[in-house]
Amino acid sequence: MPTLYEQLGGAPAVNKAVDIFYDKLLADDRVKHFFNGVDMPKQIGKQKIFLAYAFGGPVNYTGKDMRAAHKHLDINEEHFGAVAEHLAATLKELDVPQDQIDQVLAIAGSTHDDVLDL
Repeated sequence: MPTLYEQLGGAPAVNKAVDIFYDKLLADDRVKHFFNGVDMPKQIGKQKIFLAYAFGGPVNYTGKDMRAAHKHLDINEEHFGAVAEHLAATLKELDVPQDQIDQVLAIAGSTHDDVLDL
């Protein structure tokens, strides 16, 4: 059975989704402040690698774990929800089937407690 990464369309699809996703995040007053002073090309590149890894792609993710990467940001439920909302909207915009969107959101949701440092 193909991995979620393969079902989504591999690197080209994940890369396109991440680009659109960050456009949405950077336009959202609820979360855009988290990216002030961030090297966005580097951040976007790390996100592409992480998602490829999380979706079962042929990459090795060697970055920080979710808790360490987000601990200093004081992220709350509203922020987490906004990110999930933009992730779902991005995938819908790209005509990803709902069952795959559900799988992606389940993976994102599994990071909730670590991202919020609970």
